Amino acid sequence: MATSDEGNSETLSKMNANLARIESLTQRLIAAFAQKKPQRPDLQAPDPSLFVNATNAYWSEMMQNPSKILEQQVGYWGKTLSHFVEAQEALRSGNLAAPEDNSPADKRFSNEMWASHPYFNFIKQQYLASSQAVEQAIADLDGIDAREKARLEYFGRQIIDMMAPTNFLGTNPEALMKAVETEGESLVRGLENLVRDIEANDGELLVTLADTEAFEVGGNIGTSEGAVVYRNRMFELIQYTPQTEKVHETPLLIFPPWINKFYILDLKAQNSLIKWIVEQGYTLFVVSWVNPGKDYADVGLDTYVEEGFLQAIAKVKEICGVKTINTIGYCIAGTTLSLTLSLMHKRKDKSVKSATFFTTLTDFSDQGETGVFLEDDFVDAIEAEARAEGYLRSYFMTKTFSFLRSNDLIYGPAIRSYMLGETPPAFDLLFWNGDGSNLPGRMTIEYLRGLCQANRFCEEGFDLLGETLHIRDVKVPVCSVACETDHIAAWQSCFNGFAQMGSTNKTFILSESGHIAGIVNPPTKKKYGHYTSDAAIVEGEAQAWREEGEFNAGSWWPRWEEWLKSRSGKMIPARPLPEETLAPAPGTYVTAKPDV
Repeated sequence: MATSDEGNSETLSKMNANLARIESLTQRLIAAFAQKKPQRPDLQAPDPSLFVNATNAYWSEMMQNPSKILEQQVGYWGKTLSHFVEAQEALRSGNLAAPEDNSPADKRFSNEMWASHPYFNFIKQQYLASSQAVEQAIADLDGIDAREKARLEYFGRQIIDMMAPTNFLGTNPEALMKAVETEGESLVRGLENLVRDIEANDGELLVTLADTEAFEVGGNIGTSEGAVVYRNRMFELIQYTPQTEKVHETPLLIFPPWINKFYILDLKAQNSLIKWIVEQGYTLFVVSWVNPGKDYADVGLDTYVEEGFLQAIAKVKEICGVKTINTIGYCIAGTTLSLTLSLMHKRKDKSVKSATFFTTLTDFSDQGETGVFLEDDFVDAIEAEARAEGYLRSYFMTKTFSFLRSNDLIYGPAIRSYMLGETPPAFDLLFWNGDGSNLPGRMTIEYLRGLCQANRFCEEGFDLLGETLHIRDVKVPVCSVACETDHIAAWQSCFNGFAQMGSTNKTFILSESGHIAGIVNPPTKKKYGHYTSDAAIVEGEAQAWREEGEFNAGSWWPRWEEWLKSRSGKMIPARPLPEETLAPAPGTYVTAKPDV
């Protein structure tokens, strides 16, 4: 049994060791921050005029309708003061217990001390009251443009979330308790995690969401059997090994988004859409896009269409010896597939038999949550960055999409990693989320200016490769799968663009969940259901379609496959892979580092 002196000596020894580690880590932290490159300030926040206009509108309201503003302020002051008096009275009476807590459920405050400990409960209640006051003040603000108000609501919420007491060590009971229990070891591990992330991102702070050592593309994710059968500077074409004796005559080609890597559709065998499609008896090809660097500055949407989509379609036809194929486009690749189909209609090219779109925006008149980043202040800054560097680093897209779900993708992970000293989880989806891809400069500008901002594809027409393309010229049979809680491509916007396509054969499916989980939703999990409807697919009537629709339990995959099967021809002997291939799946582009 250890004596008291021995215990104190052991504690002192551990403390000295931790102090030495902190000193070493501090030096590394300083060196890591020194690697940070200067960033454009206009990429970090909206134009200050947004807040100036909001302040002017607030003071204008104050002058014209002072009673309304005073009512808001007095209500907030009263709630705050009343709560303070209650806490003081509890202290005076010796009742060191938190009052009854009827605040709404919030996973940030799941630790029981937020409800039971008087100090932490007081902090939480004051934060919630202040948050509500800020939100109400913005909501009641008149005299400001609707789009500006939407942006103000978004950035106001970002400030509110950033200032949550959970984000600070001194007001986070879970972090403080763990630091005491581990004699400071958790904080040292947290500092190690912080230094690791800053070093890995050249002086930028980007929270690691998943254990990067737990996964290897082609090792334990992205493992479906196949081979690269064609390669050019834009993509590798992967053909997958058949898993059935017979296959449908018409092959299927998937175009994934080039903002991220294609293996989101092949994370592991249990949830791989790629594996599932092959097992249903299809000859499947998937495009794996190159990760561009400075030498891709000249690449535009026309390059993606001509050297990407059209070339891939031609190679699949050639390899399979067929005249037509079926296609899928996911997210930005679905948008570009729509442009390609419009161009093919103009050229009287009938190579595509049908097209399926996953979470695809074509009508950008309502940009949803991402619209806060699509005003000129941010787009001007992105354009300047893209022109100067020749490409847009994946860092910017990762950071932007993370802020759309900041509590889940920034603050929550940061608390677990930096305050609690935990190792990031071995979660394949989060690993993929952190494995982004750069965007070519010219393509980025064309996409943001011509499609997102000007909405030309649905309005006056989008000029590309010598033609003016319009959504009404998408004539082939089409199916669209949108996701109910998608924060990147709102399902109503997906519906409205889809409704404007010129095809007389349109099928719309609404999956539960979001941009990724709603698509990667295997039937075996029986997790998310989907909606179908016989209502007409008419622009602006998304909600009417939804209200007349029917909920179906389980994945949409089998329902879509029934739709695809009827457009995939007779069954023929399975096609083997070509004798000469370039590399085994998942190929080389998916892991290659660009020249930056």
